Amino acid sequence: IRNLMFTFEDCKKIDDKGIQMVLKEVPRDQLVLGLKTASSDLKDLLFRNVSQRAAQMIKEDLDNLGPVKLKDVEKAQQGIVDIVRRLEAEGKIVIGGGGEGDQMV
Repeated sequence: IRNLMFTFEDCKKIDDKGIQMVLKEVPRDQLVLGLKTASSDLKDLLFRNVSQRAAQMIKEDLDNLGPVKLKDVEKAQQGIVDIVRRLEAEGKIVIGGGGEGDQMV
């Protein structure tokens, strides 16, 4: 059930190290498309976990993207969520904000 409720915006719950791992797996064109409707908080999280040059290139791509279909953006976001879920299932990342039993010690 928790997996079904996980959305693209929930990526904000992933720590910096986990975000970096996710970003290595996501194709840049998919990331740019997925960021089209993302919150500024999520964009900031992603931009601070890539090099300054990479962040600038992604921002430029986003600015130059122009209008796109919402279903295409949602498809890109779902693809990113699928990568996040796979990495979590493999134990490579931890998604924070869980219950008391999910705390790291």
